Amino acid sequence: MARPQPPPWGHTAFLLCLLGIGGAIEIPMDPSIQNELPQPPTITKQSVKDHIVDPRDNILIECEAKGNPAPSFHWTRNSRFFNVAKDPRVSMRRRSGTLVIDFRSGGRPEEYEGEYQCFARNKFGTALSNRIRLQVSKSPLWPKENLDPVVVQEGAPLTLQCNPPPGLPSPVIFWMSSSMEPITQDKRVSQGHNGDLYFSNVLVQDMQTDYSCNARFHFTHTIQQKNPFTLKVLTNHPYNDSSLRNHPDMYSARGVAERTPSFMYPQGTSSSQMVLRGTDLLLECIASGVPTPDIAWYKKGGDLPSDKAKFENFNKALRITSVSEEDSGEYFCLASNKMGSIRHTISVRVKAAPYWLEEPKNLILAPGEDGRLVCRANGNPKPTVQWMVNGEPLQSAPPNPNREVAGDTIIFRDTQISSRAVYQCNTSNEHGYLLANAFVSVLDVPPRMLSPRNQLIRVILYNRTRLDCPFFGSPIPTLRWFKNGQGSNLDGGNYHVYENGSLEIKMIRKEDQGIYTCVATNILGKAENQVRLEVKDPTRIFRMPEDQTAKRGTTVQLECRVKHDPSLKLTVSWLKDDEPLYIGNRMKKEDDSLTIFGVAERDHGSYTCIASTELDQDLAKAYLTVLADQTTPTNRLAALPKGRPDRPRDLELTDLAERSVRLTWIPGDDNNSPITEYVVQFEEDQFQPGIWHDHSKFPGGVNSGVLQLSPYVNYQFRVIAVNEVGSSHPSLPSERYRTSGAPPESNPGDVKGEGTRKNNMEITWTPMNATSAFGPNLRYIVRWRRRETRETWNNVTVWGSRYVVGQTPVYVPYEIRVQAENDFGKGPEPDTVIGYSGEDYPRAAPTDVKVRVLNSTAISLQWNRVYSDTVQGQLREYRAYYWRESSLLKNLWVSQKRQHASFSGDRLRGVVSRLFPYSNYKLEMVVVNGRGDGPRSETKEFTTPEGVPSAPRRFRVRQPNLQTITLEWDHPEHPNGILTGYSLRYAAFNGTKVGKQMVENFSPNDTKFTVQRADPVSRYRFTLSARTQVGAGEAVTEESPAPPNEGNHTKKTVPVKAQAQPVQLTDLYPGMTYTLRVYSRDNEGISSTIITFMTSTAYTNNQADIATQGWFIGLMCAIALLVLILLIVCFIKRSRGGKYPVREKKDVPLGPEDPKEEDGSFDYSDEDNKPLQGGSQTSLDGTIKQQESDDSLVDYGEGGEGQFNEDGSFIGQYTVKKDKEETEGNESSEATSPVNAIYSLA
Repeated sequence: MARPQPPPWGHTAFLLCLLGIGGAIEIPMDPSIQNELPQPPTITKQSVKDHIVDPRDNILIECEAKGNPAPSFHWTRNSRFFNVAKDPRVSMRRRSGTLVIDFRSGGRPEEYEGEYQCFARNKFGTALSNRIRLQVSKSPLWPKENLDPVVVQEGAPLTLQCNPPPGLPSPVIFWMSSSMEPITQDKRVSQGHNGDLYFSNVLVQDMQTDYSCNARFHFTHTIQQKNPFTLKVLTNHPYNDSSLRNHPDMYSARGVAERTPSFMYPQGTSSSQMVLRGTDLLLECIASGVPTPDIAWYKKGGDLPSDKAKFENFNKALRITSVSEEDSGEYFCLASNKMGSIRHTISVRVKAAPYWLEEPKNLILAPGEDGRLVCRANGNPKPTVQWMVNGEPLQSAPPNPNREVAGDTIIFRDTQISSRAVYQCNTSNEHGYLLANAFVSVLDVPPRMLSPRNQLIRVILYNRTRLDCPFFGSPIPTLRWFKNGQGSNLDGGNYHVYENGSLEIKMIRKEDQGIYTCVATNILGKAENQVRLEVKDPTRIFRMPEDQTAKRGTTVQLECRVKHDPSLKLTVSWLKDDEPLYIGNRMKKEDDSLTIFGVAERDHGSYTCIASTELDQDLAKAYLTVLADQTTPTNRLAALPKGRPDRPRDLELTDLAERSVRLTWIPGDDNNSPITEYVVQFEEDQFQPGIWHDHSKFPGGVNSGVLQLSPYVNYQFRVIAVNEVGSSHPSLPSERYRTSGAPPESNPGDVKGEGTRKNNMEITWTPMNATSAFGPNLRYIVRWRRRETRETWNNVTVWGSRYVVGQTPVYVPYEIRVQAENDFGKGPEPDTVIGYSGEDYPRAAPTDVKVRVLNSTAISLQWNRVYSDTVQGQLREYRAYYWRESSLLKNLWVSQKRQHASFSGDRLRGVVSRLFPYSNYKLEMVVVNGRGDGPRSETKEFTTPEGVPSAPRRFRVRQPNLQTITLEWDHPEHPNGILTGYSLRYAAFNGTKVGKQMVENFSPNDTKFTVQRADPVSRYRFTLSARTQVGAGEAVTEESPAPPNEGNHTKKTVPVKAQAQPVQLTDLYPGMTYTLRVYSRDNEGISSTIITFMTSTAYTNNQADIATQGWFIGLMCAIALLVLILLIVCFIKRSRGGKYPVREKKDVPLGPEDPKEEDGSFDYSDEDNKPLQGGSQTSLDGTIKQQESDDSLVDYGEGGEGQFNEDGSFIGQYTVKKDKEETEGNESSEATSPVNAIYSLA
């Protein structure tokens, strides 16, 4: 069941109509207050400053104002009083200052040209309009003139001057022939901004028409045509062969000499231009030359503003829209052809008419309050500010001690009723002016309530609500709230009063019900209003409908019992599948339930009960599943095995229509589990032949259904039955059915525009599938245009799913539309998607990078952001590259690998951490966009202070015997400073019992320590750390090996090759019993029998010290003599050619991968049951040492099965190693074992 969350506000009584901040007062929009309060005049409508009128119409000069009382109007013309009553043609509209000059009875409009200004006045002040310059539109005739034919040599430049008559406003110029055919323009022939027609070079075909300049005047909508020019072109080629026009070197073919470019406009190598801020800058360069030159534009010291620059007139003109001060500088155009190039430099100066920084606003104060009017503007040159009051200069106005002028600000202190006036601020420079009116009104108004009285507010229990109390007064009143007439002000706890006076109750409780009174008070009195708050119980469904499964024909009842506030009207409604439920004759809706009689398949779905009042609602949802009738008793089915249903069969298509078809099938056996669902799938043979897709699903009790189809699809259907066990195999396909075609009804989705290179934009989309193509030859119409320029749409037709737009500016937004089309027509109008052209690498690096060391491993960075136009893409992050240059410790090698830290977004600071202490670092910063890194900033160097060291390396705990433990370690990998020593903490433990902790401190050069065990049973836990002057570093903890005992079983495995040699076992404990077996690694079931042996007892400190015993000294002498004799015998045998395979002694046993013994075997003993030669022997001090020699006689004998004798020696060998000669003589005498043997020692 889903329940709605309570709304954040239980109820909002009414809107607040007053904002009082910082002493200023706003007049409420309530008409009753607007009509009662006195108000100085305010200009609400006026004509533009440069007012050009059509001489054929009456003249209208607008001026409207508001105020209380209503203002009166008068005008000045050319700074002198204009007496409207004395001129019969001039009248003023009623309740307005708008002038109407009527010429129906005669008169010349030119007589009324001049500068007009409107004055709106009432008893509280005078407001002024702008100075309106009235001009009458002029459309002078073109002077008649006879033009001789223009004779020009082929290939020479030519300028046809237009010289249109001066009009107001200036006419629109265009060139046509005398037969009114437009002149084709290209980069060779084009019209300049001044209206002249320029030929970069003249060709013979230019004689085929004449050239007439036309001027279209705006107001009269007339076009005047100048007498046409005719051309006579002198050529060196005697024939006008049209085939030469497409010649690859047309000029040479016609005998025209090629020449370097030269400028036709402007003249010379440099010029200057002034433009006003906010207007468009138009730069023009027209060049002559053979062949026709190409024009390119550049700006010295920077790039052209890509977001505002636009090339026009075949690149001959550069337009920069809405220029600003940063657009000033030197621009140059480069004209080039294969003969050479020239350039022209244009120095652009940006000036500015005054523009507002802070326009003065109307000021409404209470008596005794302070305020100020601010008139702040900027321009180039810097504008001057002039203050006026009621239309007169402030200097000539009566003095006011409460008023102080400080440049662009007027300060009012302790204002009184007499201070009411309208002030004008006029700021001007040589390029224009700004005029603003702002009145000062002093109001003395007692508090007033603006909302109806005694409102009733009803809210739901535990909701949040807010009570508003709109009021007005001057001075601004203070507002307080009271409940049930109690004397304490409501604020704090469950109540919160906002600055505008609204009272918020955070959680409504029953005790919050009552009458709330808001009281507004100022020095002139008080006003109050009351709100009655009633708290209602929430509406809740306490018995929700439950999910049910029903058979066809049965009756189902869905319960929905509701608890609600009895004072509210309850409405219970039902939805089916989230749509309003139609209650037919098979259904019965009661207050607490919905009953469905004779359940059918169409009743399958979700049912939602909605209980609502006028204040809140609650809802609950349940699902009804309808099953088909089953003739077999349920208990019998339960006893039979269940399986997936058999596949449906005999599919048939009927009721064939243009967009639908009925599919019928015969169900297969359900195999003792009722069929719950049929899935209908389709396949089409055009886009994805052989791929089946789900089409629709039907309840298990039906065997036919109507399928909705898409146009122009060759359908084939199959059906899958589903029960609780699983899905059947698909049925055999039906026959095919093709629908007729139609235009697409949708467009491709996921349209994107992204640049893959800096000068392109790749438009991609998700292609439409077969069911949405609706017809043959599906294709896509791709349209795009620059977003800012609003230029005409470019379009192309594409059959794939991508299109690349080339030659785009760097990272500019484009509007993109992709529309589907087939042979039957186009799809609907597509949505517009914003894409961006490719990004280029950023051009600037962060500046003023500052590094501050925070601690031994971290620094903070701060930098200045780069200008957005230098990013040349989407700013992904600022990135700091840093590397460790060296360590402050001598002779310590450090890695100088470059690392980086990323700071996403347009951030100005960040932290780099995880640095190495006591090191010298270098750092550079870059800007990163989608293309990559920009240039690197200036390299910064910094040094990290000393820190704590890392953990000591290779901390090893060894137990050579049961009495001592040996510790060894290496110096830390990262000292991070000057090491002052090591600290070792250790304690014995046995199970959960822990002994006293011991602490040992060592010098920096100590790397070994031996601990004498207190007893042979306990284990030890050691914690070792290194120290610098800063403190102890990271610690490493190890434990001593577990001492062997009866209850401690240690298992070790030694892997060997399948054809194993004898193996030596090392690191055994003295005096312990071991079991051993050999088994296959791939199959542990293949194993040898388990054998048992015991190692010799080790020497312990508990025994008597025999080193001082006489018998021991004698024994040692005998042994020494015996060893000397053995050495002599060995020397003799070796000199006679005795052969022993010898292996060098190693510190660790050889593994199966030992490269020195490729078979990976180990020698245990020879055939004569000699002691273990390569194994472990118990020394006199109780440790187990490896013999000095691993000599073996195995190579000389054949050996039998391996075994151990009673003293623990291993007798024999596991495999027999044949002599080389014998092996070569009979290669198959010994089969290789398939078992990969592993020696398991437990």
